[in-house]
Amino acid sequence: MALSAQAKKATRSLTWLVVIVAALGIFNGIGVVFQGASWTPKLALDLEGGTQIVLSPKLESGESVSSEQMSQAVSIIRQRVDASGVSEAEINTQGNNNIVVSIPGQPDDATLQRIQSSAKLEFRPVLETGAPTATTFVGTDGVTTPAPTAVPSGLASVPATSPTSGSDPAWVTPLLQAQYDVYQCSSSNSQQTNAAPANEPLITCDVTNTVKYLLGPVEVSGTQIADATSGQVTTSTGATTGQWAVNLSFNAEGTTAFSNVTARLSGLQGAQNQFAILIDGKVITAPATNEAITAGKAQITGGFTQATAKTLADQLKYGALPIGFQVQSSDTISATLGSAQLMAGLLAGGIGLLLVIIYSLFQYRMLGLVTVASLVVAATLTYLIVTLLSWREGYRLSLAGVAGLIVAIGITADSFIVYFERVRDELRDGRGLPSAVESGWKRAIRTIIASDMVNFLAAGVLFVLAVGNVRGFALTLGLTTIVDIVVVVLFTHPMMQLLAQTEFYGGGHPWSGLDSKALGAVYRGRAQFSTADRVTAGKAASSSKEALKRQTIAERKAAQATQNEGGQ
Repeated sequence: MALSAQAKKATRSLTWLVVIVAALGIFNGIGVVFQGASWTPKLALDLEGGTQIVLSPKLESGESVSSEQMSQAVSIIRQRVDASGVSEAEINTQGNNNIVVSIPGQPDDATLQRIQSSAKLEFRPVLETGAPTATTFVGTDGVTTPAPTAVPSGLASVPATSPTSGSDPAWVTPLLQAQYDVYQCSSSNSQQTNAAPANEPLITCDVTNTVKYLLGPVEVSGTQIADATSGQVTTSTGATTGQWAVNLSFNAEGTTAFSNVTARLSGLQGAQNQFAILIDGKVITAPATNEAITAGKAQITGGFTQATAKTLADQLKYGALPIGFQVQSSDTISATLGSAQLMAGLLAGGIGLLLVIIYSLFQYRMLGLVTVASLVVAATLTYLIVTLLSWREGYRLSLAGVAGLIVAIGITADSFIVYFERVRDELRDGRGLPSAVESGWKRAIRTIIASDMVNFLAAGVLFVLAVGNVRGFALTLGLTTIVDIVVVVLFTHPMMQLLAQTEFYGGGHPWSGLDSKALGAVYRGRAQFSTADRVTAGKAASSSKEALKRQTIAERKAAQATQNEGGQ
């Protein structure tokens, strides 16, 4: 027996739904088998516990930290943690000086590096070094990766003459020269480089602790960077070389400073032709300068992997910390809520789901089974997506996120109720079920989309403006809102189209929930009434509230004429 047009459309929709569910399942399966993922979502700090890192500032004698600096540092660290894909982290201040970072589970080394590194970027001209340069500044320039800090004590006495630029040899006093000559990169005293004054020379080493440098004052700082991205180096023809790099863009102030310095250095010889780039006081590289770079763009290359390039780019993109920090302690912390609260939340969700099912079966009889099946499909999709996000994006499910999933039960059930009531309205108008399903769908989908868009916008605003657990609630609320539309379009409506072809539902069985007589169907449209009332249509037209309420003026005139003819 050939399928009807409605049945074919329903079959196509259900096929797409199966493809989506299968694809999500396959992706999760690949993660479990090959990537060490899990079939269950990762839990957040309040449910699983994690790692707590206390950061304390590196300060010179007599220096203090302002509240503005602490607030800025907290904001930057939070952006770095979010950029690493870790969700549900907590970043707060402790007392007047310390910052406490709490991360769910056991963070990897890259995440710890993002948090612990102050990523203080400086550009200093080279005064002396014993190493030949291996890189060169051109239109976009090359460099390497960050590392710990190093600085000697007592940097220099006052120069005999006032230096005219950062490259002036007048910076190198006899005392400073003597300190440079005896300085050892492997010295245990080299641990406070990033606390060195920006307006004084600096003795430090490269990231391998094998080459030492005597550098002039800071002439370009990390705060003058407008943007930083990672990507592969390309040739002049646009082909990629396979080498990863960090691309820097300077703001207007940085562009001017960088242009002035490179113009000066390009005319110098030997070591003084080099412009050292430092992260946290370590020389990443000291490229030679062949020309003035006026476009405000530079490129850091050399020894990057995709992961390390992204880590550095994120650190620089979200700004250099106003002060340097060091790890004071790193401890494992227990869950603040734990499995008991998670089970309580899941129990609340189960009770809510059970009540929705009972109501659906009571109100819609066997039609309520469509609601149950739709909720099962929605739950399956949501679970697979949350698990996939947990694996690929580092998402962690918090109790607030569980609350968002529970709220979604009501949102999803509301969509089904809107659709079912539209269909029943069409049945009351005297339509057959196949026609009522289509007409009701056209009326219901507009209402469902409008309602879901309001929920989605609310979730979006919460996600953008809020932090911490509130963002977890907003994410699950927005996710389940999208799933709701997918399920209604690809499952609920197609199932109604197929059920309309069956004898039980299409024939209006009393237990189907779609019995037109039980729904009070009298009027069928165009001055016509249901079969049971056709003989007394004129009387029904004058006495039936349902008919009178739904008649147009023309239909009322036709009904009145029929009644008059019957009275003559």
